[in-house]
Amino acid sequence: MAANVIRILIVDDEMPARQRLKDLIDDCPGSMGLTLAGEAGSGQQALTWLNENDADIALLDIKMPGMSGIELAQHMAKLSKPPGIIFTTAYDQFALQAFEVNAIDYLLKPIRLERLQAALEKAHKFNAPPPAVKNLDQKSRQFLSVSERGKVVLVPIKEVLYLKAELKYVTVRTTTREYLLEESLTHLEQEFPEAFVRIHRNCLVARAYIAGFERATTQEGEGHWVAVLNGVPERLPISRRQQAIVREYRHL
Repeated sequence: MAANVIRILIVDDEMPARQRLKDLIDDCPGSMGLTLAGEAGSGQQALTWLNENDADIALLDIKMPGMSGIELAQHMAKLSKPPGIIFTTAYDQFALQAFEVNAIDYLLKPIRLERLQAALEKAHKFNAPPPAVKNLDQKSRQFLSVSERGKVVLVPIKEVLYLKAELKYVTVRTTTREYLLEESLTHLEQEFPEAFVRIHRNCLVARAYIAGFERATTQEGEGHWVAVLNGVPERLPISRRQQAIVREYRHL
């Protein structure tokens, strides 16, 4: 954090709420050295902005369309210079999750000047910690986030065809390209049971993209099943332990 200036990013899908926070920042004493660095109306916009700009503190709403503030905080943790986080929300039930991602403070709307000022002073005094990546118990994550050249790239869950574990990474395949993700395949399977199904110990495929199954032969002449996916020419082998998936889909 800069010694004399605290750069603030406001993230809220409602324009009046962003304006309220801007007015409160303007009302804070000049000695605090606050400056509005930017604002965003969604989590996606915020990450796009942060990929090109720096902020010391992010004031995050939690309930936003497309991506919650909690999910945004987890993606922000992968930035090379993530800002500290102060949540600004009308809901009190997310406080535990907020502090699990290293939030500095949790402010309930309507936000009073004294509370915002105290939160910003706390962030400045204790050198705001960066957000933490946590595998939180929530069903609202809509994106996977991948670090590439110091920036964070969002991959919509609905565009993922399959996830394949290779060495210490998971390859994320969409119809257009591959990404490398540092997450556990087992956790991804547990987090998205309705979206993906395991066909091999190292591979999950998206249920929505399964076009069918075919019989194939290995170089040793052994027959086995492969999954055919819409959007890619690849045929993914199904292990013997997971062949029940073939019977499941053939009976649908």
